[in-house]
Amino acid sequence: MIGRNEDSKASWPKHFVVHPAQTFNDAQQFKSKDNDFTMPLPKTAMRYTATPEWTAKYGLFEEDGINEANVSMSATESAYSNALVLAADPLVADGIQEEAMVTVVLPYVTSAKEGVQRLGKLVETYGTAETNGILFADLHEAWYLETGAGHQWVAQRIPDDGYAVVANQLAIQQIDFADHDNFMFADGIEEFVQQHHLNPDANGFNFRHIFGTTGTSDEMYNTPRVWIGQKMFNPEIEQSPTDEELPFIRYASKRLSVNDVQAFLSNHYEGTDYDPVGREATHKHAFRPISLAKTQESHVLQLRPNVPSAMAGVQWLAMGVAAQSNYVPFYTAINNTPLAYQRGQGKYAANSAYWTFKLASVLLDAHYRHFETPYRQSQLKLQADLGTHLRESDVKALKLSGDALIQYLTDSNAESAKRALNTYTDLISDLITNSTDFSPLNFNTDENL
Repeated sequence: MIGRNEDSKASWPKHFVVHPAQTFNDAQQFKSKDNDFTMPLPKTAMRYTATPEWTAKYGLFEEDGINEANVSMSATESAYSNALVLAADPLVADGIQEEAMVTVVLPYVTSAKEGVQRLGKLVETYGTAETNGILFADLHEAWYLETGAGHQWVAQRIPDDGYAVVANQLAIQQIDFADHDNFMFADGIEEFVQQHHLNPDANGFNFRHIFGTTGTSDEMYNTPRVWIGQKMFNPEIEQSPTDEELPFIRYASKRLSVNDVQAFLSNHYEGTDYDPVGREATHKHAFRPISLAKTQESHVLQLRPNVPSAMAGVQWLAMGVAAQSNYVPFYTAINNTPLAYQRGQGKYAANSAYWTFKLASVLLDAHYRHFETPYRQSQLKLQADLGTHLRESDVKALKLSGDALIQYLTDSNAESAKRALNTYTDLISDLITNSTDFSPLNFNTDENL
């Protein structure tokens, strides 16, 4: 399982789409509408799912998906490099950046490791315009890649029994250049660091120390989110939310389910003094929460080894604010996505999945204390219902194959979307109805007057 929140603007819709497999006779080329990054593409592309922006005017930003080889990719987690390394290898204005990464990598790779290799080669060849973290997984392993300067990158395999929590900062620590099963890296990165005297440590090669940033901005914006994730998965370990040396890899004290991952991505420091909507919060907005008003969508990409290949990939999508939305499970071996998930532009529209979830969250925010409990009860009931529907669909899908299976999975997705949207439409109706008496123009008087 890999997952991430895509944060940009409080009202900036995302769509959920599937691109069919294609083979072209002529040479293909990608050209970014954002920064003019240009590169050739293979003539054959696999089917893959994605969550692009509602408009391609500023670039595609397909962000996350699963391809027909059951490789998942999530790009990207924006991060920052320090001025010392950027002076030695500046970012490249027309290099590859996050808006293009899924589009030029995911349709062309058959394993997570191959995804790392393809993206790493593109960074070395064309340079990158940003510092980023990118997630890859397949049925056997997960990898995390970070770019550190214009042409520098490293990647680490996440242990099968481990997990990693990453915020908007470089996170990978010690690199073992002799361990090719667990580390990959840019050609010549050791020599680059030595030549420019970039390593602040006397021993070892700590990528975070060499390429990353530290300071009060990280301690308010980044490390607290890593801290709360590790607190959720390892509550027995005492740590500080402003600790700059929180480990990249941890080993959870229990087995983690997809619901645990969703709970983390929906977290806003519940149960601590730092919850901005907590009843007992004493440090409101001291730290940047994980679940944010500016979240466009949140996703968990799950690859299940215990079912046939076409059923293995499940893309759990929560449109809008994760804490105030629901993760809807979508099979990825499909021929279409639900229409409501293909709709939504810059202004509210009732037929858009994104805007339906956003409207519910806006109505909740207006009277949060009053509606928090019934809202959460609706979420939990829907979460269980969607999980039941997925299990029942798995059983029925096992009896199918070929085109009939693909169509069934597509139809099952439509039913999942219908259940989620019906629940939130009813929730919106209740919120509006029960908000009508909260007007500041109200006055306590005879109920007949």
